[in-house]
Amino acid sequence: MNVQSSPEGRVGVQPPPAPKSLAAMKLPEVMMRDILLKTMFRMNLDLVTTLSRAICLPIPVTQELIDLARGQNLLEAMGTMSASSGNEMGYQLTDAGKARALDALAQSEYFGAMPVPLDVYREQIKRQSIRDIHVDRSQLNGAMGHLILPPDLLDQLGPAVGAGRSILMYGPPGNGKSSISNGIRDAMGDKIYVPRAIEYTGQVITVYDPIVHSAAEEDIDDPNSLRRTSGRFDTRYVRCERPTVITGGELSLSMLDLVYNPTARTYQAPLQLKSTGGIFIVDDLGRQEEPPQALVNRWIVPLEENKDILALQSGEKFEVPFDTLVIFSTNFHPNEIFDKAALRRIFFKIKIDGPNQEDFLKIFAMVAKKRKMPLNEASLVHLLKKKYPTIDNVYANYQPIFLIDQMIAICDFEGIPYQMSPDLIDRAWANMFVKEETIVH
Repeated sequence: MNVQSSPEGRVGVQPPPAPKSLAAMKLPEVMMRDILLKTMFRMNLDLVTTLSRAICLPIPVTQELIDLARGQNLLEAMGTMSASSGNEMGYQLTDAGKARALDALAQSEYFGAMPVPLDVYREQIKRQSIRDIHVDRSQLNGAMGHLILPPDLLDQLGPAVGAGRSILMYGPPGNGKSSISNGIRDAMGDKIYVPRAIEYTGQVITVYDPIVHSAAEEDIDDPNSLRRTSGRFDTRYVRCERPTVITGGELSLSMLDLVYNPTARTYQAPLQLKSTGGIFIVDDLGRQEEPPQALVNRWIVPLEENKDILALQSGEKFEVPFDTLVIFSTNFHPNEIFDKAALRRIFFKIKIDGPNQEDFLKIFAMVAKKRKMPLNEASLVHLLKKKYPTIDNVYANYQPIFLIDQMIAICDFEGIPYQMSPDLIDRAWANMFVKEETIVH
């Protein structure tokens, strides 16, 4: 694994190096020139420093691109330097440059950050692969510390997370499968680099998504300082927490395809590509419109070969790296929703059961303390001896929160201090289950 030490002394992901020349960009020259012209036209920029930030390239490379456009009579120097611009020469589009910018915008509305060629992005994915991450017991314990879990569960989760392979979590609803998935994400803790956009055969695919990607704080240069802190990595990438994409019953097969914007004439990366280097959680598997078998069939090649196949509008198909920890979570027994071939391809299968009575009481006490609800022994005895036998003493992790919040709502309504009583337990219990009866229409 390629790593570097962070300022705090921790080992971190090796950042993508900033390009040193136009030739090092490995992008079509015409494409780069047109993105520069479109950015100047759309954002009304005229200084190298502001253009450098807008197109996310180092100042020398931006200047090289400007000189290229000047040589083609698409840009001209404004001939004046003002004190407000730090005595920096300004540039403007010539008439031919404006015409070219408009023509380029008619072909694609994309402007701003230069895209990263797909092959270059592949190299960065190797530097920050989810399969190279090391999560030990203490990290997993720290991330799951707020959960009451069976002692042997971490024994199963640890190797699964460390392998970066697919995980199927199954079991009764309301027992923390989603919370465990989030804990796995929190245990990772390091940062990776997400491209703002990638390029394949001249097509732009936007990847960075503020909804999915949580950007780390940026280093901002002090203009009066001689020491430059930025420029340490290619700013066409955004330094982010490892991404987590969570989908539930709304997941459809079409959401795993490239999304084409006919107006902007650009593509948006599908969910699994946005989750590269992180986690893709398929929650509530079995509640989607497509059958679970069809969804898993879509993942067979990515899970086995670490690559995915996407298609452009033209029908051309191409490969992208698949570097994602996929977590399937379902309330169904796996044999009910998958065939044996599909199950074989999911590397780890972990059953998440409800708590035993001892753990249930620990969760109940923890939630009560957090909600400032005083415990009452008579109420707990009533709950355990009178109510739970009616459901065969089947405990679930969600039940303490549900019951205590119900009692809090009743106390608020009645205008009484927070308290427990057998009567309040009965009233709260009545809302946890629906009575079996026939409704006359």
